[in-house]
Amino acid sequence: MDRTDYGIVLELQKNARLSNKELAAKVHLAPSSCLERVRKLVQKGVLRGFHARADPEKLGIGTQAMIQVRLVRHSRDQVENLRAHILSLPETVGFFHLTGEFDFLVHVAVRNPHHLRDLALDAFTTRPEVAQIQTSLLYSVEQKTVWPCFLAAENGG
Repeated sequence: MDRTDYGIVLELQKNARLSNKELAAKVHLAPSSCLERVRKLVQKGVLRGFHARADPEKLGIGTQAMIQVRLVRHSRDQVENLRAHILSLPETVGFFHLTGEFDFLVHVAVRNPHHLRDLALDAFTTRPEVAQIQTSLLYSVEQKTVWPCFLAAENGG
């Protein structure tokens, strides 16, 4: 990847709805060259999808939380089984496998605190892999939508 590829990635992260012509102008390429580079970035897996951001409240999501999960045992099977289960839950927004006191951190989005309680009881504490959970409500959520492409570009790619 070169600076132009990083520029394409950065611009598409800011606005995936840019037309190829608009994108080409932003990164100073001919539209045909820009289109070919975007195709190659998709083929290489650098660009993994194009997404729309939705307002959680307008979707009926009134509560978000982080659930910390401690495993009973640290076997590959237990980790993979619980990981697959957590990612299958429609309430799961993000999943992190960690070092430290807890093994997983799970960002969930639910309708209300009652839904959160039911999710914790039904989807987490009933699992044989789970030793303990700890839940923290999120007062607000701010996420950057742009990966810092400039870091790799500044260091020569």
